Amino acid sequence: MPEYKPQTIEKKWQERWRAQRTFEVAEDSGKEKFYCLEMFAYPSGHAHVGHVRNYMIGDVVARMKRMRGFNVLHPFGWDAFGLPAENAAIANGTHPEKWTFDNIAHMKGQLQRIGISYDWSREIATCLPDYYRWNQWLFVKMLERGLAYRRRSTVNWCPSCQTVLANEQVVDGACWRCGTPVQTRELEQWFFRITEYADELLEGIDRLPEWPEKVLTMQRNWIGKSEGARVTFKLAEPDSAGADTDGIDVFTTRIDTIYGANFILLSPEHPLVQAWSGAADPAFRANLQRFQAQDRSARTLGELEKEGFPTGRSAINPFTRQPVPIWVANFVLGEYGTGAVMGVPAHDQRDFEFARKYQLPITVVVQPNGTPLSESSMTEAYDGPGKLVASGEFTGLPADEGIRRMSEAAEARGIGERTVQYRLKDWGISRQRYWGTPIPVVYCDKDGIVAVPPDELPVELPKVAAFSGRGDSPLAQIPEFLNTVCPECGGPAKRETDTMDTFVDSSWYFYRFCDPHNAHLPFDPEKVAYWGPVDFYSGGVEHAILHLIYSRFFSRVYRDVGLTGIDEPFTRLLTQGMVLKSGQVMSKSKGNVVDPDDMIQKYGADALRLYVMFVAPPEKEIEWTDAGLEGSFRFLSRVWRLVDQLAETIGGSGIPGPGDFELNDDERALRRKTHETIKRVTQDLDPRVHLNTAVSGLMELVNELYAFGAKTNCIRAGREQDEPLAVGGVERPATVAVLKEAIEALVLMLSPFAPHMSEELWETLGHTGGVTAAGWPQYQESVAKAAEIVVPVQVNGKVRGRVTVPADIADEELKALALADPHIVKHLDGKTVRKVLVTSGSSRLISIVAT
Repeated sequence: MPEYKPQTIEKKWQERWRAQRTFEVAEDSGKEKFYCLEMFAYPSGHAHVGHVRNYMIGDVVARMKRMRGFNVLHPFGWDAFGLPAENAAIANGTHPEKWTFDNIAHMKGQLQRIGISYDWSREIATCLPDYYRWNQWLFVKMLERGLAYRRRSTVNWCPSCQTVLANEQVVDGACWRCGTPVQTRELEQWFFRITEYADELLEGIDRLPEWPEKVLTMQRNWIGKSEGARVTFKLAEPDSAGADTDGIDVFTTRIDTIYGANFILLSPEHPLVQAWSGAADPAFRANLQRFQAQDRSARTLGELEKEGFPTGRSAINPFTRQPVPIWVANFVLGEYGTGAVMGVPAHDQRDFEFARKYQLPITVVVQPNGTPLSESSMTEAYDGPGKLVASGEFTGLPADEGIRRMSEAAEARGIGERTVQYRLKDWGISRQRYWGTPIPVVYCDKDGIVAVPPDELPVELPKVAAFSGRGDSPLAQIPEFLNTVCPECGGPAKRETDTMDTFVDSSWYFYRFCDPHNAHLPFDPEKVAYWGPVDFYSGGVEHAILHLIYSRFFSRVYRDVGLTGIDEPFTRLLTQGMVLKSGQVMSKSKGNVVDPDDMIQKYGADALRLYVMFVAPPEKEIEWTDAGLEGSFRFLSRVWRLVDQLAETIGGSGIPGPGDFELNDDERALRRKTHETIKRVTQDLDPRVHLNTAVSGLMELVNELYAFGAKTNCIRAGREQDEPLAVGGVERPATVAVLKEAIEALVLMLSPFAPHMSEELWETLGHTGGVTAAGWPQYQESVAKAAEIVVPVQVNGKVRGRVTVPADIADEELKALALADPHIVKHLDGKTVRKVLVTSGSSRLISIVAT
């Protein structure tokens, strides 16, 4: 064999896989399916190592499952709509479609050079009409079911650029392009009624045992179910500003503290604030504009300094009947709850800080057991249990009893009701952008809002030569798109010019992969019934809420329109860690990216794959070093030389198995290590996905093989490049048999990590059909089991000795040997043995309790 030249080998096998369509699959009722999926890629240009780590993880799992006999679906595609493509078009005068498909071509080439085993016959791009047609189809279905609707909503607006901005385009409260402070405006927007499924989405979290607990917690918090009461605070004075209300509704989980509600806080977006601003003084309007321009994500996360200003108006506390001032506060958000909260500073820390800052009164209404609270000396709010004080007829009740009694009283008096509130809000899908799915409705003076009939879909995105990104949606500036006819009456109508949020594209693509060329439905229900749900899904934890919640929502919608019987789309979820370089997350903006093409050119794809899998567990961050990659290349070179030196001796057929021989101690030890490694690597890959420790196990086996070879004079530990390849002879047939079993198991187990080299080595060893056809190596428990084990012995919690015993020794015999050990006898001198315990499992331990 020539020396290890990965670039040549990798090109050979990639061309063979492509020619033989090795990874293409179809439904097969006779085989157990396995659907392996990584979150598809946004085609931003050149993928760096941080991007491709996820694809490598999924590929190891997919390849191993194929070898274990599963019918593996492993597809890939492109999340191809989105704002970056539109921004690139504006900046460079390039059409988003050209920019997108140029990037797809480059990134696809990168993934193929890495050797990812995708079924490319199922490739999809969400910007193609044959995909986004089905976004539109489902929109129409949702409109029919009341799950899609239109209402006015707040958006970001740049007064200089005269355009709507996505949240991502607002940087520190200013337009990303020109730096002008951003305003908020009310526009008609389309929404999906995800709140209709809030309870089901919340309950479903408990049926996802193979998801990371961190993600489940984030989803629970995002849905945010709260049980409490909605209470109305009437305005103290008749409103003369034209507001369509005479009261303010607040939601509270602690109605027991309502006697301590000393002020009302409204969001800057609250309808009352908007109504009052028209006739307000300049200071009011200036403060309001400043609050509305603040970064909305920072407001949501509570990262801004808490500020407020008075409205000069009051409301009546419905329990105390006393007026309380109404303020506007920047930390109250219009999209959460009612956009109004009652300020109870004694028992809510945020309200406490606000009251202290603006010298607002603090009234204690819940006294803890023990030291009573003093309003003047309080340094923080008290939100624990206690008894009600200064609470009228409810004084003296325990706080939890007060919640029940006050809720009943609010309902009886007609001033409130018990209710459940969710943090989750309906999903606003309207985007005033070009590069997205057109929303399939028209507006007719006679018939109102009319859905485009399914047989007229897709509503295709028109080609635009150039656009500025200013003004309303770019589609509104294209008369041939805008002007149409009403499907109901045939009269003139206007098309909707907003496009859909690109999260719509990614909320069901995993089903389209099951049937990507269907021209009649989004997918064949029978094909999704075979392949779905996704068995193994991997991607970044940053998608824990939006994408993953939206996908769970869409799965239920598709279920309810009759296309699937699936509630949860992803059985197992792995969230891979980031790749760091110089302590920072790898990104183009930081200038610290590592291009996989450069690494492949230098070390080969297999070395890159092995290094990324070995350096850390998949869910942990990794710190990139070129030295680590070089180490992986050296390891693969060792494996190459190992097979090089033994191929002629162990290759081909006709060699009996090790079980046919009486083995000596060295042969028996190597065989045990082989089977122990097969067991370890098998379990590390499936079900644990501990890829780094699996690689460690393979490295240990290689070391063992070199040590064994040195003893038998059949393997040299190393050689210079010009040293001849001749090796010492192997005289014992048993040695040949043990080496053949070990080397072949090593090559097969290495193949998910380093598939090109493993295929080449497997062929060199005289096999045809490839590693997948060979199957995953099997271990024998009796061979893998250690002949002897060393068991620590504790006396009163401290290790006082160790006993070497047969691995299969019974517990009672093990106890007897421990008690007879001279070291243990010494430490038990003068004591009475009260208990002797033996822990089970792989790490046995004897614990003696003596007094």
